[in-house]
Amino acid sequence: MPATLIALVGPTGAQTAQAVPAAPLPAAALPALPSSVALAYIAAAILFILAAAGLSRHETSAAGNIAGAIGMGVAVAAAIGMALTSDPGQGVVVTAVLIALALGLGAAIGMTLARRVAMTGMPQLIAVLNGLVGLAAVIVGLNSYASPEPAAEALGAFHLGEVYLGVLVGAVTFTGSILAALKLAGRVPGRPITLPGRNLLNLAALLVCLALLVAFLLLPEGSPAAWACLAAMTIIALLLGVHLVVAIGGGDMPVVVSIMNSYSGWASALTGFTINNDLLIITGALVGSSGAYLSYLMCQAMNRSFASVILGGFGTEGSSAPAGGQDGPIDEVDAASVAHLLQSARRVVITPGYGMAVAQAQYPVATLTQMLQAEGVEVTFGIHPVAGRLPGHMNVLLAEAKVPYDVVLEMDEVNDDFGEVDVVLIIGANDTVNPAAEEPGSPIAGMPVLRVWEARRVVVFKRSMAAGYAGVQNPLFFRENTSMLFGDAKETVEAIIRALE
Repeated sequence: MPATLIALVGPTGAQTAQAVPAAPLPAAALPALPSSVALAYIAAAILFILAAAGLSRHETSAAGNIAGAIGMGVAVAAAIGMALTSDPGQGVVVTAVLIALALGLGAAIGMTLARRVAMTGMPQLIAVLNGLVGLAAVIVGLNSYASPEPAAEALGAFHLGEVYLGVLVGAVTFTGSILAALKLAGRVPGRPITLPGRNLLNLAALLVCLALLVAFLLLPEGSPAAWACLAAMTIIALLLGVHLVVAIGGGDMPVVVSIMNSYSGWASALTGFTINNDLLIITGALVGSSGAYLSYLMCQAMNRSFASVILGGFGTEGSSAPAGGQDGPIDEVDAASVAHLLQSARRVVITPGYGMAVAQAQYPVATLTQMLQAEGVEVTFGIHPVAGRLPGHMNVLLAEAKVPYDVVLEMDEVNDDFGEVDVVLIIGANDTVNPAAEEPGSPIAGMPVLRVWEARRVVVFKRSMAAGYAGVQNPLFFRENTSMLFGDAKETVEAIIRALE
C-alpha cells in the first residue's frame, strides 16, 4: 500500500514528517487500460490516415497503399478477435466457422474481380463497390432494428435515429451507385433523363422521409406501424437514388462516382454508431469527408455547383441545345506524317483520355515519350480532372507504364502554355478537349477543358468521327490546325514508333 508524507506541527512549532498509509482508491476511480481491440483500432485508424495522406501525392502513393492495406489487415484481425471472444450465443466454434466462410467467399469474389476487371472497367467497379457498402449499411441497420443488442436498446431514440439515417443513406448510395456503374459500362444510356419538376420530387421525397422519421421515433419500437415507416422510407430512398443519378448525363459520371463514394462513407459511419464500432465510425468519416472534398474539387474543375450534385441532375440545364458541333472537311494523316511532325517539334503535349485506356496504349505512349525526350523534345502530359471517367484514372495508367511523375501535369498547369506548344497529341480524349464547352447553350457549356486548339498543330488519335461520351460533337476535328489519325490508339502509336526508328 503506498504511503503519503504529511507534515505534523509539534508543541514547539517544529515540523516533523511522518509517513502514513494512503487510503486505497475505489476501483471505479482507477483509469481503465485500453483493451487490445481498442489499441488495434487506434493503430488501424492511424494507418488509414497515413494512407489518405500518402495517396495525395504520386511519390508517396505506393507507401500510402501499403499503409492502408496493413491498417485494413489490423482492423479485420481485431474485429475477428472481438467476435470470437464476445460470446454471441452460438459458441466460438460456430462463430469461427461463419467468419471463415464469410472471409473465404469475400476473398474469392475479390480475387475474381481483380483478375477479370481491366483498368478500363475500374470506374464501374468502384461504383459497384460503393453500392455494396450502401447495401451493407441497409442490411446492418434493418438487422439492428430487428434484433437490437441490450446496449443499443438503452440508447432509445438516439439509436433509432442512427438506424433510420443509416438505412436512408445506404439505400440512396446502393441504387445510385449501381445505376452509375451501368451508365459507365454502357448498359444504360448515358444521356440525362429528367422528369418534370424533378427538384420538387426530390424535395418531396426528403420531406416524406423526414415525416416518417418523426413517426418512426414516436411509435412503439418494433410495432408493425414502426416497421411500415422504416420499410416505406427504404423504398423511397431506393427510388431517390435512381432518380438522382438518372437525371445526370454520362459525361458527369466521374463526379457521381465521387459523391457516391462520399455517401458510402457516411453510411459506414452511421452503421458504426449503430453497432457501436469506433473504427467504422472513424473510417466512415474519413471516406465521407475526403469523398465530399474530392467531389467539391471536381465540381470546381467542371464548373458545376456542389449543391446541384447533392440534388442530382446537375449539368443538364440548357442541354436542349444542339450538340454544338459542325461538319466540314477534315485533314486525315498517317503514322509516318505524324512521326515527321514530331521530329521537327521542340515541345509536345500529350492529352490522354478513355480511349487510351481501352486500347491499353499507355505502354507504347511511354516508349514514344522516351524516344522523343532522347531527341531533345520536351514532352509533358496534360491531364483533365475527369479524364478516364474516374479521378486519377489517367495518372494510374501512366504510372503503370513508368511515365515519370514530373511530366504528368494537371489541366491548370498546362492550359496557359498551349500557345507555345508545337504539337498536341490527343490520344483517346474527346469531351475534355471540346471547344464547344466555351459556347453558350452547349450541353457541356461552362465545363473547363484543355485548350489544345491554341497549339500550332493538333493530332487527334480516334477510331471514328463519333461524338464523345457526353454525346456532343467536337468542332476541334474540323479546325485548320487539326489532323485526324484514325485507328486503334495502341497500333497507331506503335506505327509512329516504327517510323521514328
